[in-house]
Amino acid sequence: MANINVMDLIYWKDTQRTGILFTGLVVGLLSLFQLSIITVVSTVCLAVMCFTVSVSLYYKFLHLLNLGDGVHPFKAYLDLDISFSAEEAGHYMQKAIVTVVSAANSLRNLFLVANLFDSLKLLVLMYLATYLGALANGLTVLIIGVISVFSVPLFYQQHQEKVDGFFAGIWAKIYNIKDTLQRIVQGGGGPPPDQTPGGAKPKTQ
Repeated sequence: MANINVMDLIYWKDTQRTGILFTGLVVGLLSLFQLSIITVVSTVCLAVMCFTVSVSLYYKFLHLLNLGDGVHPFKAYLDLDISFSAEEAGHYMQKAIVTVVSAANSLRNLFLVANLFDSLKLLVLMYLATYLGALANGLTVLIIGVISVFSVPLFYQQHQEKVDGFFAGIWAKIYNIKDTLQRIVQGGGGPPPDQTPGGAKPKTQ
């Protein structure tokens, strides 16, 4: 069985699999608006079990009638190796620990104002998050996130040049504001230095 590449699913290279996955995720999340997560999970498991048992019985029936080879219909999935060796498990665990420690250090620096500008960015982000929380709950944000994962990368791939130009202009303005704020914080609120090659030229008498 061919390997399922996550990026192929995100970029809709395998339309059938991506469609099934995308539809299942969105329908499942939408169901949580009306049903409890226990009901949704149990219903999905029940539907999957009904499908797999029915297919298995159908293949066994064909084999009894000598109309099939008797091969298990899900043999390719049953033979798929999803185990980890001790070295791989240790490697992934080490990466997880490093990631958690790095995140904890970053949060400590942000909340204890190790860098004033970074802490101010977090402050603004949290302030905007309060407005987002007033407009939508976490489930709505999660559904929007799933839709974005399956639409934004494909849109960017098809319109990369226009998107890059648009964000380049935005980042240029952000960097200008950041430089201005840093000069104000450091006590140098004067104009930015001359950007011409060699700096300002001396005046000739």
